[in-house]
Amino acid sequence: MIVNVKNNKRRRESQEKIERAFIELLQTREIKDITVSDLIKMTELNRSTFYANYMDIFDLADQTREKLEHEFSDLFADYDYFNERTGALKMFTHIKENQIFYKTYFKLCYDEKFLISKYDAKRAEKEHISNNLKYHIEFFRNGLNAIIKLWLAGGCQESPEEMAEVLTQEYRGR
Repeated sequence: MIVNVKNNKRRRESQEKIERAFIELLQTREIKDITVSDLIKMTELNRSTFYANYMDIFDLADQTREKLEHEFSDLFADYDYFNERTGALKMFTHIKENQIFYKTYFKLCYDEKFLISKYDAKRAEKEHISNNLKYHIEFFRNGLNAIIKLWLAGGCQESPEEMAEVLTQEYRGR
């Protein structure tokens, strides 16, 4: 008898299948328009399998978003990508190569969380930004996310090099 434990291979495979189908549907639909029925038809899994892993579509969305955030954090864990143009280039190159990943993430941010949440306070100090630092940080975070979303919406037409330059100019052009 196989016990359905959290890390059992079959359960992980079912979860991955559901997540892939969900991400595929998110490319053409809004979350509110995706049903459990849609997912079980696509995956050929039972409804009970879905509910053994997720409470509902929004739980699936939350878990998928958290997984994407974790993957993003792992990619850049040891890299201070806001200090150097090469870091911005690395970030924009990764975004261009993984557009579905990022489009999906931003679609799942229905509660206004943002993927790009790190900020280099040391750089702000170096550039003598001390007054109203919290406002500067929010402005920078939201501006960066807006640039990324706009670039993704346009199909990443500009090169990662051009986007790194845009970021460099906007940051320094305060």
